[in-house]
Amino acid sequence: MTTLNPYLGFRGTAREAMEFYQGVFGGELLLSTFRDFGAEVEPDELDLVMHAQLTGDAGVVFMASDIPKHMDYREGSNFSMSLSGPDTDEARLREYFQRLSDGGTVQQPLSVAPWGDSFGMVQDRFGVAWMVNIAAPAAA
Repeated sequence: MTTLNPYLGFRGTAREAMEFYQGVFGGELLLSTFRDFGAEVEPDELDLVMHAQLTGDAGVVFMASDIPKHMDYREGSNFSMSLSGPDTDEARLREYFQRLSDGGTVQQPLSVAPWGDSFGMVQDRFGVAWMVNIAAPAAA
């Protein structure tokens, strides 16, 4: 099943923000840093949040990350829509990515990411930022 979640971006405060939201919504908070994924960022950004997901007690689910210095950041427009699903939804998710790209700007082509899933980013023709993540096939 494909899911759609809001994805918030912060400049160095994602951990603090997501811990605050966990206090509001309860539930489980998962955090991974740029260091955890071996991402290429400035040395002082390695321990910032590359991906966080909060699954609140009442089913609230959203994600966040810190936006590295080399990427554009404008407070107030710091969100994306995140489409994700299992490998069984691959064809549908790839089609969504292509359709969203029509008249838009692909910022990262849909390709295998360091965490093993297929991932891409596109800004559609209306200026909305989208991230698409297709889970890697489960190991047998």
